[in-house]
Amino acid sequence: MRSLAIPPLIVMGVSGSGKTTVGERLALDLDAVFIDADDLHSAGNKEWMRTGNPLDDARRTFWLKAVGAAIAEAHATGAVVAACSALKRTHRDLLVAAVPDAVFVHLVGSRELIAERIRDRVHEFMPSRLLDSQFDALEAPAPDEPHLDVDIRLTPPQIVAAIEERFAR
Repeated sequence: MRSLAIPPLIVMGVSGSGKTTVGERLALDLDAVFIDADDLHSAGNKEWMRTGNPLDDARRTFWLKAVGAAIAEAHATGAVVAACSALKRTHRDLLVAAVPDAVFVHLVGSRELIAERIRDRVHEFMPSRLLDSQFDALEAPAPDEPHLDVDIRLTPPQIVAAIEERFAR
């Protein structure tokens, strides 16, 4: 456990980039609350994706508002790390509306690397065939968005160390 003063961190990226793995490890290391945005999807959204349909922005909006509210609530009492795709600027803007001091940790990797990682993965509602739709929707954070890009070719412990190093400065 480290004693770092950190803003709310939102680990973002496409499905299979390692958001949950990195987020859980980081939260544990920082003694922070961990929120997995996947847990906040409605049953309808989960079923929609389970049947191979990507979410559109209309389906994402309610979910993102719920994620933002959960992060804000947890942040009111301490450190928080969340895992959330936050693929588009508009998605991140909804989260920042709820948590203005949030910083995004963008897990960056090639389509080929992530496809290889998730080829045999079984996920409750996100089939690997939706990966292309995730990359199609992805808008990397702009320079004016508080964020840190991290290469997913690093191991999860190396990624966590890189994030912690950034906030130790």
